[in-house]
Amino acid sequence: MAGKVLSLLPPLLLAAAGLAGLLLLYVPTRDVRELPALKYGIVLDAGSSHTSMFIYKWPADKENDTGIVGQHSSCDVRGGGISSYADSPSRAGQSLVECLDQALQEVPEERHVSTPLYLGATAGMRLLNLTSPEASANVLAAVTQTLTQYPFDFRGAHILSGQDEGVFGWVTTNYLLENFIKYGWVGRWFRPRKGTLGAMDLGGASTQITFETASPAEDPASEVHLRLYGQHYRVYTHSFLCYGRDQVLRRLLAGALQTHGFHPCWPRGYSTHVLLQDVYESPCTAAQRPQAFNNSTRVSLSGTSDPALCRGLIMGLFNFSSCRFSRCSFSGIFQPPVAGNFIAFSAFFYTMDFLRTVMGLPVATWPQLEAAVVTVCNQTWSELQARAPGERARLPDHCAGAMFVQQLLSRGYGFHERAFGAVTFQKKAGDAAVGWALGYMLNLTNLIPAEPPALRKGTDFGAWVVLVLLFAAMLLAAFVLLLRQARSADSSGAI
Repeated sequence: MAGKVLSLLPPLLLAAAGLAGLLLLYVPTRDVRELPALKYGIVLDAGSSHTSMFIYKWPADKENDTGIVGQHSSCDVRGGGISSYADSPSRAGQSLVECLDQALQEVPEERHVSTPLYLGATAGMRLLNLTSPEASANVLAAVTQTLTQYPFDFRGAHILSGQDEGVFGWVTTNYLLENFIKYGWVGRWFRPRKGTLGAMDLGGASTQITFETASPAEDPASEVHLRLYGQHYRVYTHSFLCYGRDQVLRRLLAGALQTHGFHPCWPRGYSTHVLLQDVYESPCTAAQRPQAFNNSTRVSLSGTSDPALCRGLIMGLFNFSSCRFSRCSFSGIFQPPVAGNFIAFSAFFYTMDFLRTVMGLPVATWPQLEAAVVTVCNQTWSELQARAPGERARLPDHCAGAMFVQQLLSRGYGFHERAFGAVTFQKKAGDAAVGWALGYMLNLTNLIPAEPPALRKGTDFGAWVVLVLLFAAMLLAAFVLLLRQARSADSSGAI
């Protein structure tokens, strides 16, 4: 008799575990067939050359147990960046209307009033604020007037510092790649062991490099301390104003006018008339500005497809003559040696993507990148147009852009052959764009807590279904075992 009871014990325990699991999963207050309610956040990334709007979303019941904020959609604002409307600020606000109207449609109406809306302006507005603080204030006032007319929870339009732009880009990258903390399918948070990635951003007016370091920075101004999910991070970051792609092209144009009378980075067979006001109105070209010139003068300039002269023109943008620290990147700026893996985005990605997809050139290794840059800089205007007939506006500048990226990475930041292999060039991580916008919103809405989340968090719908099936399978297995034992007992009784 005791043997029969013991033989029934395993299937009974299995049945009890399956039944208990199903009972624990059942929550009477929520219909498990319904997806959890969502919250939304909107960030307008007001860059120097254009503005982009990003709509983010996250489950309403998971706030402060993050790791689950994702990009819902995006919208590119037509026209230039808001700094380009310095002479007519009202147009800066009007330019945002089309994308904001899209947000009205995409964010559920009942969520409008609780959806935070931010506008962050970057290097274009930093430059405008340097040259004309009044014009900068007028542009911000104009976009604020437009944004407050919408039913969202508008929380301000601000100019980000270069340091903020770098750090928030680093936070976005590592958040999206789940390098800070990861949510396992069993409903537990854990800290991955792979470490963080460095982040490099190349915008229209500035470039940023940000990465985690083990040692204190020799220059405290370049060091930021973060506490995320209970973990401390020491991060090096620096932003170089006037080293964004558009400002570099303008500085090269000034250099070509001053030194050569032709443009070695432009393709042979290409020529255009250059308005001097467009060249010298930027503070980035102030050092190259002639003492006397007529703003309305137009100068004819032709390209020569000369990689060597182009490289020399670009190297003139970098100053390696002085460094008061043990080591520097350029312009006397301290930078520790680059180490580990990096992700490069924005114009870094678009430059490499042009070389790979349009030119059909391999760029996986440092020698391949060097060869690809020389190849594109040797192209004539007719050859380039044949390869990319739809890119006429930007086509003349691809040689200069590629040569600058190569020199910035190698001579500027110190990515030599081995370190270059650890750099990936990406536009997105998962389904979200890489950039500072998501990190900015996560910071301002406190969606990344300083302390680690609880060991267990609420199970989402997908995991709930998996667990239901698992516990149901346990009950079925217990039933089958009991049935077999019953048949075995009947057979024994018959004998």
